[in-house]
Amino acid sequence: MTTGIHHVTAITRRVQDNVDFYAGFLGLRLVKQTGGFEDAEQLHLIYGDGAGSPGSLVTFLVWESGAPGRTGLGQVSEIAFAVPPHSIGDWLQRAMTARAPVEGPSREMGETVLRLKDPDGIIVKLVGVDMPAVAPLPDPIAPTRIRGVTVLTDNPDATSDFTARFGYRPLKTEGNTHRMVSDTDAVDIRDARGYFPGIPGASIFDHVAFRATDVDAVRQMRLDLRDADSVTHVHDRKYFMSLYVREPAGTLYEYATDGPGVTVDEPLAHLGETLMVPPGDAARAADLKIMLPQFALPGEERMPMRDLHFIHRFHTPDDPDGSVIVLLHGTGGNETDLMPLAAKLNPRATLLGVRGRSTEEGINRWFRRFDAVTYDQADVIAESEAFTGFVEDAIRGYGLHAEKISYLGYSNGANLLGAILQLRPGVVRRAILLRAVQVLTDAPTAPELTGTQVLMLSGVRDPFSRMAPALAQALRSGGAALDARDIEAGHELAPDDLAIATNWLAAQDAPA
Repeated sequence: MTTGIHHVTAITRRVQDNVDFYAGFLGLRLVKQTGGFEDAEQLHLIYGDGAGSPGSLVTFLVWESGAPGRTGLGQVSEIAFAVPPHSIGDWLQRAMTARAPVEGPSREMGETVLRLKDPDGIIVKLVGVDMPAVAPLPDPIAPTRIRGVTVLTDNPDATSDFTARFGYRPLKTEGNTHRMVSDTDAVDIRDARGYFPGIPGASIFDHVAFRATDVDAVRQMRLDLRDADSVTHVHDRKYFMSLYVREPAGTLYEYATDGPGVTVDEPLAHLGETLMVPPGDAARAADLKIMLPQFALPGEERMPMRDLHFIHRFHTPDDPDGSVIVLLHGTGGNETDLMPLAAKLNPRATLLGVRGRSTEEGINRWFRRFDAVTYDQADVIAESEAFTGFVEDAIRGYGLHAEKISYLGYSNGANLLGAILQLRPGVVRRAILLRAVQVLTDAPTAPELTGTQVLMLSGVRDPFSRMAPALAQALRSGGAALDARDIEAGHELAPDDLAIATNWLAAQDAPA
């Protein structure tokens, strides 16, 4: 029976820092980058040894700037990597040089351990133990494989019994931690009764996966666990077949086959170089590759990320033309929603998606409202000022050229742009407003908009379109070069939006 850990999965909220730590500091190989199988708009990174061997893999779902969770009962709390026993001193020096949080060395279960924290605060232990790698990494002191994980439970006996189903047997107890071992690694089951329960979110572990010999073993496990309420059907994850189940205290376990492995869609020499899309999402692969966050491997050129007042993300095309399109999503959206549309408007434009800060309704918006058509005027004004400051900081911080910036807003995002055009003339000089309405009850009289270019597209079936003419009139009265059209659509986006906006944007860039 094949036993041991197949992989461990956690959630990161900072993709570049994650890559720098695991591929840079630890020296693991990035063996796969793919859209998630549960949510293809979520990047999934897989690190491992030189061949991406089961037992060496740590994977991360990327929730960029997502809300942090809390480690607690019913969760994996630590991952441990095996490193050569003589290398602990070198790793301590590396950690101090890199200013990575580190404790130790200490002795745990008879082994020498350094305890580090990654950029998300996830605990990563380096254990000095002789466990040769299946496919060694170039760095002679790089991690060789996963040594083990720690599970927090308020029912250690039940958790131990359940873990035994996956080929683990008791070894020893040290304090409140009971170690179970397979033929290759360990699961430390920590009695954490009285500790608070875990909360899902970013910067915590999601699950630990154990190795299955083949798909028949996974199917047999499915039958053996048929009385467990939480067991799932067998899933095809392209690189392995697996099922999920929660152990009695709540920690999510996965049971995954070794094959076909990460070389099923990339040759060994080029693992991790191509952004993959799950087969079920192939039809929107082009859009997904624009929406998923970009990152640079260690040593590659990168754009620095500034700490500004709005969460934001860039997408840089392969051959940028120097223009930038700033994107403001609609109610309930995020900074990536409009990226596919914007990339079609100008495939060579750098895209800057921004996330609204108003979350009182439990969704992302740009400002508060009292009902569907009554807006908090003080908040509209405050967020208009804040966004103006963001634009100024982004221009300085990223070296953007104001005259090459266009703005694209949809619904609530278009409404904020409409307010900024009136409240802060000159900040936005070129804008595409999709389904925008007038949200200001006391709009400035004839704002100075000479030289400002605006395309405003309203849907004839949009229930809010009755509020659009007031905005159009305000922009015209200020001298904006306004092209306002009604199209055959409701409040949703329609094909005409792309066609009209593409032609309009190209006309603005055309020489006179």
